[in-house]
Amino acid sequence: MDTEELSVAGGQVTWQRFTLRERLMRFSVYLAIVAAVVWSLRTVQVIPEFLYDAPEQVVDLFARMWPVDWGHYPDAVHEALIETLHIATLGTILAIVMALPLGLLAANNLTPSVPLNLFAKFLLVSSRSVNSLVWALLFVAVFGPGALAGTVAIAFRSVGFVGKLLAEAVEEAHKGPIEALVATGAPWPSVLLKGYWPQIEPAFWSIALFRWDISMRESAVLGLVGAGGIGMVLDASMNLFRWDQVALVLLTIFALVIVAEIVVTQIRKRII
Repeated sequence: MDTEELSVAGGQVTWQRFTLRERLMRFSVYLAIVAAVVWSLRTVQVIPEFLYDAPEQVVDLFARMWPVDWGHYPDAVHEALIETLHIATLGTILAIVMALPLGLLAANNLTPSVPLNLFAKFLLVSSRSVNSLVWALLFVAVFGPGALAGTVAIAFRSVGFVGKLLAEAVEEAHKGPIEALVATGAPWPSVLLKGYWPQIEPAFWSIALFRWDISMRESAVLGLVGAGGIGMVLDASMNLFRWDQVALVLLTIFALVIVAEIVVTQIRKRII
């Protein structure tokens, strides 16, 4: 049996949930996890003195954040908030435009050419393997500080996400309508628009909305490296030790994320 075994000892049948091989495998996994945790703790070099007064530091930090400097919102936060919204939206749209051809090339059932298929998957993996902050650092060096660097960073980070999920949606499309269109001699664009698109359209809009929601969260912190948006206001307030303004920015980011979640949920209910 795969997950249980019966043994006979002294004329009695004993049931065991796992075989000896499975018990050894489970023990090996547990041992590896413990070893990894111990090794990580030794590598991280946790300083006990910093842990002892951590609760006091947290209380002191929250005390400095109160009361919140609400008057700072119209002066600097509002404009940066709108810029963050633009970065996330334009970056997502640019990512979708770039991800569409890559997603189609990465789908095995749509692209029979192995080199093209592997090349598209390589680009998608490359996009996902680099964090958005790293992309932002690279494009700040290219375009200079500002919203343009943040927009392009969001786009390049999102290409891999959108393209991979789009390719998987294409690969899961039913073959029946595709084969019927091919049998009637329909050209390739017609097969794509009439056979594949109706099947992947719900997944496409779901992917686009989900990615925009993620981009809203990521664009809020890109300003920490100079890529525009509300993150630059947060970075300036932290550098000046204006913790009441930091609290305002954090609350604004939290409200932005909540509103984006509500908007995405309502749109999904109406178009998907």
